[in-house]
Amino acid sequence: MPRLMLSDELWSKLKGIMLQHKIYDKPNLRMIVEGMLYHMRVGCPWRDLPAAFGCWNSIYQQFNRWSFKDKLMQIFKALVHAPDLEWEFIDGSIVRAHQHSTGACSTESEAIGKSRGGNTTKIHMAVDAFGLPIEFQLTGGKVHDAKAAPELIEQLPKSDYVIADKGYDSEDIREQIREKGSIPNIPRKSNSKTGNKDIDWYLYKYRHLVENMFACLKHFRAIATRYDKLKRNYASMIAIACSCMWLPM
Repeated sequence: MPRLMLSDELWSKLKGIMLQHKIYDKPNLRMIVEGMLYHMRVGCPWRDLPAAFGCWNSIYQQFNRWSFKDKLMQIFKALVHAPDLEWEFIDGSIVRAHQHSTGACSTESEAIGKSRGGNTTKIHMAVDAFGLPIEFQLTGGKVHDAKAAPELIEQLPKSDYVIADKGYDSEDIREQIREKGSIPNIPRKSNSKTGNKDIDWYLYKYRHLVENMFACLKHFRAIATRYDKLKRNYASMIAIACSCMWLPM
């Protein structure tokens, strides 16, 4: 039997939330979920899943259906219970997109950007004051953090402070944060005439919390390298990982 990720206690909690979101309680539901977690952790092709989890195609088809119906994202949002919104940290991180992730039969953008470094996807993440994920979005790897920020900030709940690095140095971004009732703590670039007298550098040091979140996500090989052709499937895989971080809370 391959190593499993969920204890009986965590599975009981997760199963309750899944049933609330109208996921059918079939006899092998736990092993289907464990098969998805194994794929996320190991990064193997779906067809190489150990037989102990069941038929690989059944597990993949179930994952694909849940992804299409946005079930996995809904479960992640349901697990984000009482986040510490004193501080919110935002940042982006690039992941390599494997050659198998290209060529999707889709007319929509699949958040894969091409550059001299190859195909890449960027994860734009927001975490709370404990470093737990509360929102994320995907773009092509060459999309600048500041360009993706407005959509991410729009989804964030109100907090006391929103902290980001100099990549988000934009008065439009600061104004958007203020309109949400939060205080921006974003340093200005060295060529700025305004200066950084208003920056709380002690608070800025805690920006490592969002960096730590990316490090945790990239422990999972199916996230550290993107293998999914569809943007929604890769987003669902990230949602599963984020759910695992909230489950013990």
